[in-house]
Amino acid sequence: MLILYGLLIFMILGAVVAIETKDLLSSVISVGVMGMALAIIFLILGAPDLAIVQVAVEVVMLILLIRLIVDREDVTIAHRYRYAEVFATSAGILFCGAFIVLAAFAFRCMTPFGEPLMTVSRQYLADGFRLTNIANLVAAILLDFRAYDTLGEATVIFTAIVGTFVILRKKGRE
Repeated sequence: MLILYGLLIFMILGAVVAIETKDLLSSVISVGVMGMALAIIFLILGAPDLAIVQVAVEVVMLILLIRLIVDREDVTIAHRYRYAEVFATSAGILFCGAFIVLAAFAFRCMTPFGEPLMTVSRQYLADGFRLTNIANLVAAILLDFRAYDTLGEATVIFTAIVGTFVILRKKGRE
């Protein structure tokens, strides 16, 4: 449990570095490190499928972002208005505070860690074959009970791959 809190604090620090650094490449690397920490958290919590998707999407997005940064011209603004910085900082603090309050309410409603409620999985095991007529219960769950979830994961991976091909293609046509 302590390692989860350590990884969460590490991800928060990575987010602060990604926001506050002036170098875009450092910011992208920081976001990539946060994504890999999230994949480790998924593995610790027993969700290897989510960890695999997280790593795949994270690697593709890092390639895309680094490619965009390399091709980008540096057009920084010489000065910013002071009230814009104050507003951005205030809005960020207000958002973080609201998020922490809502997360505290959400965490109170959750079951204690390590004591999951098995009601959904019991229903899958008890009624899976009768409802789907599929002998392979894993396939029945993925294709009948969790079809939208599986479709969403496949769509995310497909979109990341297509985006990579679009950005990494050669300029112009041959």
